[in-house]
Amino acid sequence: MAAAGDPSAAGAPGPGAAALRRLLDLLATDAPAQDLAGAAARARADGADPAAAAWIEESVQVALSVRRELDQHRRREAELSALFDTASDLAALRDLDAVLRAIVRRARTLLGADVAYLTLNDPAAHDTYMRVTDGSVSAAFQQLRLGMGEGLGGLVAQTARPYATRDYPADQRFRHTRTIDAGVAEEGLRGILGVPLRPGKEIIGVLFAANRAPREFTPDAIALLTSLADHAAVAIDSARLLEETRSALTRLEAANRTAHAHSEALHRASDAHDRLTRLVLRGSGIEDVAAEIAALLGGGLVVHDTDGGELARVGTEPVTPPAQGLAASRAGGRAVCADGLWICAVLAGNEPLGSITLADRADLSEADRRLFERAALATALLLLLRRSVAEAEDRVRGELLDDLLAGPASAARWDGGSLALRARRLGVNLAEAHAVAVLDCEPPGRARLSVEAARTARALGALAGTRDGHVVLLAPCDRPGSLARTLAHDLTRSLGSRVTVGVAGPVHGPDELSATHAEALRCLQALHALGRTGDGADIADLGFLGVLLGDRTDVAGYVERVLGPVLAYDARRGTELVRTLHVYYEHGTSLTRAKNALHVHVNTVVQRLDRVAQLLGPDWNSPARALETHVALRLHRLGDPPPTD
Repeated sequence: MAAAGDPSAAGAPGPGAAALRRLLDLLATDAPAQDLAGAAARARADGADPAAAAWIEESVQVALSVRRELDQHRRREAELSALFDTASDLAALRDLDAVLRAIVRRARTLLGADVAYLTLNDPAAHDTYMRVTDGSVSAAFQQLRLGMGEGLGGLVAQTARPYATRDYPADQRFRHTRTIDAGVAEEGLRGILGVPLRPGKEIIGVLFAANRAPREFTPDAIALLTSLADHAAVAIDSARLLEETRSALTRLEAANRTAHAHSEALHRASDAHDRLTRLVLRGSGIEDVAAEIAALLGGGLVVHDTDGGELARVGTEPVTPPAQGLAASRAGGRAVCADGLWICAVLAGNEPLGSITLADRADLSEADRRLFERAALATALLLLLRRSVAEAEDRVRGELLDDLLAGPASAARWDGGSLALRARRLGVNLAEAHAVAVLDCEPPGRARLSVEAARTARALGALAGTRDGHVVLLAPCDRPGSLARTLAHDLTRSLGSRVTVGVAGPVHGPDELSATHAEALRCLQALHALGRTGDGADIADLGFLGVLLGDRTDVAGYVERVLGPVLAYDARRGTELVRTLHVYYEHGTSLTRAKNALHVHVNTVVQRLDRVAQLLGPDWNSPARALETHVALRLHRLGDPPPTD
């Protein structure tokens, strides 16, 4: 419709019509806005009247409006195209880092910013941290962390709303901190726009575009960055889910491999356990079990008891398990490696039964280590069975010993033949010479004395038991004193506490065992009274005290033990050494009084006593020996009175 005053209204092509045509041509050729604005000036220059000039001016404004609308549509179309390209690019990416770099680079390009960057929220720290930057030159800025509500980014992360500032350092709407302001100042940023990254209701981070000069961010710029952030949030979430899925798949594959290896190890361990258990239940010995374990693990093996004694050894030289490694295995119940050896304690609950040591294997896989520990369980089962059998046998042996020592009370229930038959079934021949030993121990080792005594009895083919609060052994022996000393020494070393042993015997048959036991008990009590705790002796070793304490007083035997060499010398040579000794002691060991009583020269007395010293030993005249010798001389004179001096 023609405007009022338009000259073309009359149908004549005037300046107004020409000007309108030029405007349309300029719009059609996408001429710059200044060319459109100059149309009115040209119309006036061409002689247009005021009415026509006003109409042309109005038309120019309409044309400029159309031009702006066209420019806006073109820009929007370009933005949409860029967003579409961005979405396509992001969809093609699978690596989270690549996704984040692409987002930041595209944001910087689309908004024509100097710097673009992206922060991600850290739920654990309750803050947001710098993840990716593009165009940044400051290391401090690239490492910033913003608390929720701090700075522009912290505020966006907290409120989930876009925020823009023309000049951040001067903008007091945000909570400034020294760290954030220092980072922003080092980067030289002024105008900043931040929009939230929100794939759903959750805020995962903030996307920024920033300039190093003040900048007003238009609503279109805010909308554009928000749209990019929406695409980016979905891409980030997808990439993160994909990465988590890949990680889960990787973990699943690793778990499957582990489960497969674990299944194979369990199968192998179960098979080994069955094989070892069958050996134990068939009654195989510790040597057979050790050989099977060594074959399974491919190394040399040694089995020790709780005292370190070797029970079995296969394919290696004797080894001693390191004390520290053995203690660690006992404490943790696991196999441990120490000094190049693998050690596993053999336990029944918390009770140590021994240990197994694997040599010639520098390393063990976890499966082999568990197999080694299963082998220790099988060994524990075998040792427990052996101990149960031994305890049952010890109980039977103890009952027999108790009946043998009961004397007349036992004879009412058992005749000698029955006792001897029971003993033979246990491998004990009562017709042979036997000694009775009574043992006592200081408190620290007293609880274990009966166990160690039973073990010693099995080794000696003896009987062991407890009677009247003391441990008693009935052992085949024709030298009781030697047996007593050996028992005291060995058991003291095993228990770590002093063991005192009194012995009596030897005897043959069961009839004298009760009296022999009483005699051994008196010997034990005498050792304590003499301060010889921790020693071992028989009645004969106690000298004249043994004569006093013994039920079967052997005066002749005592005299022979003390004076035998001198008596034999006199008998062979016809000398008077025994008479000289008797006179010497009767006169208070005075050489002068002795030579007067003997009617000889003092040198003769000295020579005779020197001969005695050669026969009895250089300590013959020590106080202890002198007392024994004097008592023996008196007993000798009682049995064979000498002629009157």
